[in-house]
Amino acid sequence: MTDPLPNLAIDCIAPVQTESLAPRGRVTHKPRILLMYGSLRERSFSRLAVEEAGRLLELFGAETRIFHAHGLPLPDDTEADHPKVAELRERVTWSEGMVWCSPERHGAMTAVMKAQIDWIPLALGAVRPTQGKTLALMQISGGSQSFNTLNQMRVLGRWMRMITIPNQSSIPKAFLEFDEAGRMKPSGLYDRIVDVMEELVKFTWMTRENADYLVDRYSERKETAEELMARVNQAAL
Repeated sequence: MTDPLPNLAIDCIAPVQTESLAPRGRVTHKPRILLMYGSLRERSFSRLAVEEAGRLLELFGAETRIFHAHGLPLPDDTEADHPKVAELRERVTWSEGMVWCSPERHGAMTAVMKAQIDWIPLALGAVRPTQGKTLALMQISGGSQSFNTLNQMRVLGRWMRMITIPNQSSIPKAFLEFDEAGRMKPSGLYDRIVDVMEELVKFTWMTRENADYLVDRYSERKETAEELMARVNQAAL
């Protein structure tokens, strides 16, 4: 009989184990969410937006930390033991989910936002610090509503093997949406942020215990550990 799948390494196939998708022993600590924003301005609307998001996440039962990128060097301009790089990587490792919020500049995310993401490696030794973690996306615009930055960050989230939730937030004319104290005014745009943070916490509760199983894949089981490390080692590029 002809082999219907001659290109398949059958020993590396793992049948879907539905029991592995059920909670095995509910983790009880609060979901750990890291928030990152893409502006260094004194009155940064992306920072104000993640501060609002952080308050909502804590309302929904999460533990939050915000990373402030002041002093973070450009990627590859120094070694990874730089204090700000080490701080960022420690917080990424700590987290079980993230919020990325960037202003749109020249139709794209800011260099500040991209630098933070670029300092997060695909692998730290044998650990992938982002894979299987949840991600929520927010965008700030000075003018009319846009989704360019959201689309870019969604691509990056997928590349880093994160579970990027369906909902997202885009805030146009942000200078009109925050009061002098830096708090967001009541509006449908604020309500959308509530929706996004609620959804993020739900997805984090649902996936964090099973994240390793959800992102386990055939091609990596087929590779040797040495081949895998060589492929994902950005320092070798």
